[in-house]
Amino acid sequence: MRKFERAGIDFVMLEDSTALTDIYGGTFESELKWTPRAPKHDPMALASRLAYETEKIGIVVTASTSFYPPFLLTRLLSTLDHLSHGRIGWNIVTSTGDRAAQNFGHDTLPVHDERYEIAEEFVDVANALWASWDVDAASPIHPGLESYVDHTKVRTIDHAGKHFKVRGPLNTLPSPQGKPVICQAGASASGIDLAARVADLVVSAPKGRAAMRTYRDTIRSRAAGFGRNPDDVKVLYMVTPILGETEKDARRRAERYYEPTDAAIARRLIMLSGDIDFSRFDVDKPIPDDLHTEGSTSILENLRTWAAGRTIRETVAAERTESLRLVGTPASVADEMESVIEEVGGDGFLFFGGGGGVLNRRYVDDVCDGLMPELRRRGVAGTGFRGQSLREHLAGAR
Repeated sequence: MRKFERAGIDFVMLEDSTALTDIYGGTFESELKWTPRAPKHDPMALASRLAYETEKIGIVVTASTSFYPPFLLTRLLSTLDHLSHGRIGWNIVTSTGDRAAQNFGHDTLPVHDERYEIAEEFVDVANALWASWDVDAASPIHPGLESYVDHTKVRTIDHAGKHFKVRGPLNTLPSPQGKPVICQAGASASGIDLAARVADLVVSAPKGRAAMRTYRDTIRSRAAGFGRNPDDVKVLYMVTPILGETEKDARRRAERYYEPTDAAIARRLIMLSGDIDFSRFDVDKPIPDDLHTEGSTSILENLRTWAAGRTIRETVAAERTESLRLVGTPASVADEMESVIEEVGGDGFLFFGGGGGVLNRRYVDDVCDGLMPELRRRGVAGTGFRGQSLREHLAGAR
């Protein structure tokens, strides 16, 4: 984490999962053997520790609107924002897979669009709670004052909606940033609407330059339709740069990373088995036409996009959670990244380790000591943290 901060990386995102699943093959074996989803400790506690160990870098934690009560999560995020001096972000997820629901007293998750309807109301409640204290409600403690909070600047929210009923107000002091930075990875139509309406950061993985441009234009158009300034919504593209000292070295590393071995195919299918047991299918045949999910609908849709004329093995080998492949020396990869932003637009990239074991110490060194200095020399990344909070930094405040 300190290395990321020294390299000038803007923030780290702590993803999360809330279930140990036995969907693939009907046992926990494959999940525990092949995936990074388990064991998995709570990112909230980890965020507190990372905030203590660092000074500037942002910390974005993942939390589900399907399981947290709004008051509890809003209070927790506000507390973390205080502990980090304004460096916390919230990555909104609605969760996938009924195994997660079964850890919270439910047999199944709500269907896809209902989960996003719940998320919309959840964020409205959270925003109201964060605004339930005026910024100047609290004054410095002064001898002789009975209280250092002006009670006339604190109010209930009295929310009574379809999914939540919350009185408020928060019982924490106002968040240092006003509210934590909100991040969302909208891919489905409902997800894109949620991201465009509420997110400060949108993480995306449209495939190829044309799709990246279309996705960004859609987000910006939808944001404007919700009455927002599109420039306030930062769109990031997910990539996994494969770096080498020479182009040849980088290509060799990429061949190993992308090689469709049986183990690699199995690992990808396990990661895709949110509520679909892909072990039931012959990987050398196409994806069944009648396959359906109310879990990760966008994942299945992306697979179908890549599946035309391909077997499951070929589809999984070709489809990765990244917008484009970046393979080369730090200089050539930086060239490509600059070219993409100039042609497509957007606000940057999220380096994504994926489930293939690439996120190791050597890879971190390659990015922090190779790629980031190259981007810094060009003045496009890692040039310094601006402002006091993550929100100010992302907005470019000086």
